[in-house]
Amino acid sequence: MARYFIYLSYDGCNYHGWQIQPNAATVQEALEKALSLLMRRPVAITGAGRTDTGVNASSMVAHADFSEQIDCRQTVYRLNRMLPPDIAVHEIRPVTENAHARFDAISRRYRYYVSTAKNPFNRRYSCRVTGDIDFDAMNMAAATLLEYIDFTSFSKLHTDTKTNNCRVTHAQWTQLSPTEWVFEIKADRFLRNMVRAIVGTLLMVGRGKITIDGFREIIEKKERCEAGDSAVAQALFLEEVEYPENLFL
Repeated sequence: MARYFIYLSYDGCNYHGWQIQPNAATVQEALEKALSLLMRRPVAITGAGRTDTGVNASSMVAHADFSEQIDCRQTVYRLNRMLPPDIAVHEIRPVTENAHARFDAISRRYRYYVSTAKNPFNRRYSCRVTGDIDFDAMNMAAATLLEYIDFTSFSKLHTDTKTNNCRVTHAQWTQLSPTEWVFEIKADRFLRNMVRAIVGTLLMVGRGKITIDGFREIIEKKERCEAGDSAVAQALFLEEVEYPENLFL
């Protein structure tokens, strides 16, 4: 048995997230179907995490087991001919037999895009925000995320996670153009809906509805109802999943 990491990207617009679920199209299901057809036997895959409905990925990672070693470049080529146009496999890498796409990841990085002006060319992949937005204040609030570990306030309720602790190592807004900004956040793990809840709450800071101290209080209260609404899904991208080099053969 040989294990491989599969690196892929996808436009999440037409999918109910990554994870297989009944009566709904998901990215995992589409990739498993293509792999099973290609290998002529059922192939199960395990992803590095779950992206929610409508969320995109520039670089998702999943692992799969094959009964024998495969030609990685040829498999990438053949998979991409079988997959729908909104899913693309970029690379397949052999890994150690116990390597795990989810549990062995040491960090994940997300980006969230916002636009302060109407733009017909980025409407599918950016969140339009109106009014005066103080991005400097949002950056000061975002910096406080690095001081905390428990992010219950930004977690979807009633999940099956054992802990809501995460270590955020980077959180910053960067201006891309006069009307476009991106929020980048990196952590060892993320809770369900966490990034979108953080962005929604930071936008409240940017609009002057809560102070930076108020943002801290929201984190410390550990109550989801205290935080802002989740920002829209289509502007969120999983950008990178990082692993120790010793997993790769």
